[in-house]
Amino acid sequence: MKILNIHKTITAEQLLTLLQQKLNPLFHHQRQSDDISFISEIKDGVVEISCPEIYEGFLYRIEIKGSELHVTRSVDYIDDVNSLTVESILNELFKELATGGNVTFVLEG
Repeated sequence: MKILNIHKTITAEQLLTLLQQKLNPLFHHQRQSDDISFISEIKDGVVEISCPEIYEGFLYRIEIKGSELHVTRSVDYIDDVNSLTVESILNELFKELATGGNVTFVLEG
């Protein structure tokens, strides 16, 4: 798990809206292909990103705790190029959400 502080409190719904608007277009642009699209949804108050056509279970799970984002990535797909591309996009989107673009790395474990 990686914990990031975005120095701003957001809701799961706000994060979900941003992901639904930007994740797939940015992924398609970076990979120069629109063959793969991800599903972003809220499950039990946690935002999950998945692609059931290709991957079993979730790729990323993001739990919001105040101004912290607790990001868990599936251990089954750590070295997968699509998962790494999504992670890169998430890092940019988190900067967009953060106050002044300031994201503080709290913990990785």
